[in-house]
Amino acid sequence: MIHFEWPWLLAALPLPLFIRWLMPVSVAIEHAALKVPFLDDFSADDSRTTLPTRKWPLLLMTLAWCLLVIASTRPQWLGEPVEQAMSGRDLMLVVDLSPSMEAEDMVLNKKFVDRLTVIKSVAGEFINRRVGDRLGLILFGSQPYLQTPLTFDRKTVATLLNEAVLGMAGDKTAIGDAIGLAVKRLKNQPADSRVAILLTDGANTAGEVSPIKAAELAKQHKLKVYTIGVGADEMIVRSFFGSRKVNPSADLDENTLVKVAESTGGRYFRARNTDELNNIYLLLDKLEPVEKDKQYFRPRSELYFWPLSLALALATCVCLTRVSLP
Repeated sequence: MIHFEWPWLLAALPLPLFIRWLMPVSVAIEHAALKVPFLDDFSADDSRTTLPTRKWPLLLMTLAWCLLVIASTRPQWLGEPVEQAMSGRDLMLVVDLSPSMEAEDMVLNKKFVDRLTVIKSVAGEFINRRVGDRLGLILFGSQPYLQTPLTFDRKTVATLLNEAVLGMAGDKTAIGDAIGLAVKRLKNQPADSRVAILLTDGANTAGEVSPIKAAELAKQHKLKVYTIGVGADEMIVRSFFGSRKVNPSADLDENTLVKVAESTGGRYFRARNTDELNNIYLLLDKLEPVEKDKQYFRPRSELYFWPLSLALALATCVCLTRVSLP
């Protein structure tokens, strides 16, 4: 069906008549007369040529004006209603980009890679599965940054996560500030749909707000925080003096992450390898979405350029003929 976005502009159709009515009547100017012996010949020519040429420009300009007014009302073609998938859940991914994430203690495709590479791979699949959710992305190091606000555009969120570089947010780890930024971005959303997923491999070493204080703030705003500790428990390091086992996750502050998750109604997960991280995301996939009323939208196609183009064409034709209106 055809829809007019601004139909009230149709009131401008009689505007030329009002202008003609309000303008003062032009006074006829007497010109010098030319006396000719054969008046009938001139009268016949005038009846054959003048009348037709003095009427059609006015008709064309009237039609052009009507088309111009119709174009100004912004006509649109509305398609059939389309149901939009809505789960009502707002998920904010909060990812640690501190230099410690470059530790190559996790295996992906039978190769040892750094922790951030594994997060990009597994979290990318998680993002693609969250059809109908609004997703956002916060990257943090010494300071947190909102990389992507809440959006249904899952492809953009995944792309910006893949483009993240270690150290781009600083050399330290501000877990508390990152949670605080998530609270700030989600506090105006429906109370039952606020979820943040925090991934880190260390402890809070920077920022103005402690993780426990930030968790209290999240609890006040009904933000559920799921925390994930990333990193292997042991790793073999080879050197000139031989091989030895080390704990690459010695700096991981699990106690704080557990307290943050439990105080906000979330859970703490430990991801020692790629499979565990993938299983965690599969578990998070089972979060029950908040039911909302179904939303519909109708695709719209603009049609204003058709009457506008025709109006300009008619006006151009009249101007090229150089015929004055009566």
